Amino acid sequence: MLTDALNKLPDILKKDLDQNLCVCNQVIKRDVIQAIVDGADSVEKVCAKTYASDGNGCCRHQIRGLIAALAPKSETE
Repeated sequence: MLTDALNKLPDILKKDLDQNLCVCNQVIKRDVIQAIVDGADSVEKVCAKTYASDGNGCCRHQIRGLIAALAPKSETE
């Protein structure tokens, strides 16, 4: 399922998968993507699963972009 998610991403978002997306808590990008694949459809839910953005929050923008690219859209959107 992670492979399917990675295939959906634009090339720019596939870079640095094993590098920290969240520097404060040393959470790699691949773990954030996995959390989204597993159902985390908000920054708060990603934080609860991975602790990403639990520091100063500088990675929130990147997490929002990954959620927008990967999280299933509701029928009301």
